Amino acid sequence: MPGKHQHFQEPEVGCCGKYFLFGFNIVFWVLGALFLAIGLWAWGEKGVLSNISALTDLGGLDPVWLFVVVGGIMSVLGFAGCIGALRENTFLLKFFSVFLGLIFFLELATGILAFVFKDWIRDQLNFFINNNVKAYRDDIDLQNLIDFAQEYWSCCGARGPNDWNLNIYFNCTDLNPSRERCGVPFSCCVRDPAEDVLNTQCGYDVRLKLIFGICLAQNLVSDIKAVKANWIKHDDGYKLLK
Repeated sequence: MPGKHQHFQEPEVGCCGKYFLFGFNIVFWVLGALFLAIGLWAWGEKGVLSNISALTDLGGLDPVWLFVVVGGIMSVLGFAGCIGALRENTFLLKFFSVFLGLIFFLELATGILAFVFKDWIRDQLNFFINNNVKAYRDDIDLQNLIDFAQEYWSCCGARGPNDWNLNIYFNCTDLNPSRERCGVPFSCCVRDPAEDVLNTQCGYDVRLKLIFGICLAQNLVSDIKAVKANWIKHDDGYKLLK
């Protein structure tokens, strides 16, 4: 009676998860590089790259920082996920999942701290906004950002229109020769609310996407480890036969 042969299915890296992670992250990587390039180009146009000290000359926030920082983080994260999935590199995949986890917990911590210290944060936010109101005319990027924020949230200053007295062009003192004296930027004007429909659900499921990415990367790491362990087992068996 012939002996029964047992067939064991060798572990394999899941192609669907691997190439989905690769495809998603290559898009993420390209977008990050584009953001970073736009930020560096904007700094080049403003002469910041040839004079680094100009970064500290602006009294308010330089919006280009957002492009540079966000673009840099997206590029690093996209590179780790893309190359890690393509080359089945467990170190890069672990780095990718840990980075996503860190972002997730930072979001949670920010939400909790914002709730616990809401009064202090409100004061700091008002202070920050007022500093940027003072520097409204100092940088065109900052001016566009403030105009966008005031139009989007239908506000004018941190507490009200009187906050614009902090700006040398809009303050109401008799010594102010500006044509804009006692005025406010055009973005303070109220528009017809029927012009645009605000999507209040655009932030839904954002954290679920982060968790999905972490699980996908960890699953790919487990598959790669199983395949490598199988290779080591076969290699040890081959050496024993020799």
